[in-house]
Amino acid sequence: MPSHANNLNTLGQSLAQLRAGALGVAAFCAQARAQEPLLVALPPRYGEVWLGLLDRLESSALFSEESCSFSQSALLDNLELWLQKATEHMAT
Repeated sequence: MPSHANNLNTLGQSLAQLRAGALGVAAFCAQARAQEPLLVALPPRYGEVWLGLLDRLESSALFSEESCSFSQSALLDNLELWLQKATEHMAT
Protein backbone atom coordinates (compact mmCIF):
# COMPACT_ATOMS: atom_id res chain seq x y z
CA MET A 1 0.00 0.00 0.00
CA PRO A 2 2.68 2.50 -0.91
CA SER A 3 0.17 5.04 -2.20
CA HIS A 4 -1.57 5.11 1.18
CA ALA A 5 1.77 5.55 2.92
CA ASN A 6 2.56 8.40 0.52
CA ASN A 7 -0.84 9.98 1.21
CA LEU A 8 -0.25 9.77 4.96
CA ASN A 9 3.22 11.28 4.53
CA THR A 10 1.84 14.10 2.38
CA LEU A 11 -0.86 14.83 4.95
CA GLY A 12 1.81 14.92 7.66
CA GLN A 13 3.84 17.41 5.65
CA SER A 14 0.74 19.53 5.03
CA LEU A 15 -0.09 19.47 8.72
CA ALA A 16 3.44 20.70 9.49
CA GLN A 17 2.95 23.51 6.97
CA LEU A 18 -0.37 24.40 8.58
CA ARG A 19 1.27 24.57 12.01
CA ALA A 20 4.02 26.79 10.58
CA GLY A 21 1.50 29.12 8.96
CA ALA A 22 2.65 28.26 5.44
CA LEU A 23 -0.69 26.63 4.58
CA GLY A 24 -4.17 27.85 5.42
CA VAL A 25 -6.86 25.85 7.17
CA ALA A 26 -9.10 25.82 4.08
CA ALA A 27 -6.34 24.48 1.84
CA PHE A 28 -5.35 21.84 4.37
CA CYS A 29 -8.93 20.71 4.88
CA ALA A 30 -9.57 20.54 1.13
CA GLN A 31 -6.52 18.31 0.71
CA ALA A 32 -7.42 16.23 3.76
CA ARG A 33 -11.02 15.70 2.62
CA ALA A 34 -9.78 14.49 -0.78
CA GLN A 35 -8.30 11.35 0.80
CA GLU A 36 -11.30 9.09 0.18
CA PRO A 37 -9.22 6.06 -0.98
CA LEU A 38 -7.09 6.30 2.16
CA LEU A 39 -10.14 6.54 4.41
CA VAL A 40 -11.76 3.56 2.68
CA ALA A 41 -8.60 1.49 3.27
CA LEU A 42 -8.82 2.15 7.04
CA PRO A 43 -11.49 0.89 9.47
CA PRO A 44 -14.65 3.05 9.31
CA ARG A 45 -14.02 4.68 12.68
CA TYR A 46 -10.86 6.32 11.31
CA GLY A 47 -12.90 8.14 8.69
CA GLU A 48 -15.48 9.27 11.22
CA VAL A 49 -12.82 10.68 13.53
CA TRP A 50 -10.84 12.31 10.69
CA LEU A 51 -13.86 14.06 9.23
CA GLY A 52 -15.02 15.18 12.68
CA LEU A 53 -11.62 16.69 13.40
CA LEU A 54 -11.66 18.49 10.05
CA ASP A 55 -15.16 19.87 10.75
CA ARG A 56 -13.99 21.27 14.08
CA LEU A 57 -10.80 22.65 12.55
CA GLU A 58 -12.78 24.48 9.87
CA SER A 59 -15.12 25.86 12.53
CA SER A 60 -12.23 26.96 14.73
CA ALA A 61 -10.79 28.96 11.83
CA LEU A 62 -13.89 31.16 11.91
CA PHE A 63 -13.22 32.33 15.46
CA SER A 64 -10.35 33.63 17.49
CA GLU A 65 -8.73 31.13 19.86
CA GLU A 66 -10.39 32.82 22.86
CA SER A 67 -13.94 32.71 21.51
CA CYS A 68 -13.79 29.17 20.21
CA SER A 69 -15.02 26.34 22.43
CA PHE A 70 -12.05 24.17 21.44
CA SER A 71 -8.40 24.89 20.90
CA GLN A 72 -7.08 24.90 17.35
CA SER A 73 -3.68 23.75 18.60
CA ALA A 74 -5.35 20.80 20.36
CA LEU A 75 -7.12 19.93 17.10
CA LEU A 76 -3.80 19.97 15.26
CA ASP A 77 -2.36 17.70 17.95
CA ASN A 78 -5.29 15.32 17.48
CA LEU A 79 -4.84 15.33 13.70
CA GLU A 80 -1.18 14.48 14.20
CA LEU A 81 -2.12 11.65 16.57
CA TRP A 82 -4.63 10.36 14.00
CA LEU A 83 -1.91 10.35 11.34
CA GLN A 84 0.39 8.39 13.64
CA LYS A 85 -2.32 5.81 14.42
CA ALA A 86 -3.31 5.49 10.76
CA THR A 87 0.33 4.99 9.78
CA GLU A 88 0.73 2.30 12.43
CA HIS A 89 -2.47 0.60 11.27
CA MET A 90 -1.37 0.59 7.64
CA ALA A 91 2.01 -0.90 8.63
CA THR A 92 0.37 -3.95 10.22
